Amino acid sequence: MIRTQGDRCVIFELGDHIDANTGLKCLHLAQQIRRANLRGVTDVIPSFITVAIQFEPHPDHGGNPTEYFKEVTRSLIDQPVDSSLIESRIIDIPVCYEAEFGIDLDFVAQTAKCSVEDIIREHTESLSRVYMLGFAPGQPYIGIHGERLNIPRRSTPRTALPQGSVAIANRQTVIYPNILPGGWHVIGTTPIALFDLHRAQPSLLEPGDQVRFVSISSEHFKSIQNSET
Repeated sequence: MIRTQGDRCVIFELGDHIDANTGLKCLHLAQQIRRANLRGVTDVIPSFITVAIQFEPHPDHGGNPTEYFKEVTRSLIDQPVDSSLIESRIIDIPVCYEAEFGIDLDFVAQTAKCSVEDIIREHTESLSRVYMLGFAPGQPYIGIHGERLNIPRRSTPRTALPQGSVAIANRQTVIYPNILPGGWHVIGTTPIALFDLHRAQPSLLEPGDQVRFVSISSEHFKSIQNSET
């Protein structure tokens, strides 16, 4: 399905629910659109189930951007997805899971009917994928985790979570780049800055990146935190 969002954005809907295959298809399509260097395109934004193309009007569009982008991307959408061909970096994210930093970790373990150590192991034992950025600048949505982390969001969001809070819900992880409201379950905190306007690339993570969560002690957390400031 293809729909417009205003007069300078076309959105391709590639699925109706979150799963790894649809997410990878969105990442692959976004990558192929960028490589195609289509006239007028100013940005390509993947999510779990959609790819948005933002554009400036161009004569190539023939007065109907929706039909133009539908036609030029038809073959790209039909291409088989090979995750090994998706541009990707592997980035280690240190996380302190101790009680002071993982305020919901006990609740998550109780809900999943396992130990805290099991939850940490589930979260750190394999690479996860960044499928999109959203809600706040530099905030990644990462997944898709196993069933143990398939826990609904909190019924009542908190009004403020500390910068670097690592939180899970619905088999996904988000990392809050600043002090923000949030309704996900905080299982740890990272001392790494996710978003910094003084960097050449302000956002540490980008869609397509693979993340390895690394468990660290509170002492190591404070050491990294001090080196970041």
